[in-house]
Amino acid sequence: MPRLSTELWEQRRQHVLVSAWRCFTRDGFHATSMDDIIAATGMSSSAVYRYFRSKSELVDATAAESLQRIRDLLAGLLAQEPTPSLAEVVEALVDYVAKRNKNEDYDLSKIAVYAWAEALRRPEVRTRTHDFYAGVRVHLTQLAQRWRDDGRLAPDADPDAVGAVLLTMLPGLIVTQHLVDGASATQLVEGLAGLASVR
Repeated sequence: MPRLSTELWEQRRQHVLVSAWRCFTRDGFHATSMDDIIAATGMSSSAVYRYFRSKSELVDATAAESLQRIRDLLAGLLAQEPTPSLAEVVEALVDYVAKRNKNEDYDLSKIAVYAWAEALRRPEVRTRTHDFYAGVRVHLTQLAQRWRDDGRLAPDADPDAVGAVLLTMLPGLIVTQHLVDGASATQLVEGLAGLASVR
């Protein structure tokens, strides 16, 4: 297929996907119908179905996009030299969550919450989500290992435990952003430091 045609195909597929994000942001997965999405695209139903055969495919593609953005963020942090500090990692996570809801048309952070619910409902989505977050924990543990190696983390600290805390904090950032006033990166770092002194 000629390159231009391939690019056009990708552009139209992305248009359908973004149109679905707008609908999902407004009404959630289950209250959104394919007719709603088709109307939002301004395309014919046959054209939309060339790119996604069902709403389930759109839901899966939406979840995959959300996860890929987290993966890209962590890959970028791991690639930095020198290794970013805990404060820099937490700030990057907080900024990432904040930016996900800045688009006027859709909010991927809200959609992430719907995707977690979908993982509880559909075993195949749960498996993919579990595997993804297990990989995220590995990346966060690698960061903690580097902090221990360069003396920024206590020699007897468990990097895997640190990775588990950071992984658990990430969904919390998204939920609190929508339900209560979210914490700043400074507050979170100070809170983590304070907890380290609890006996």
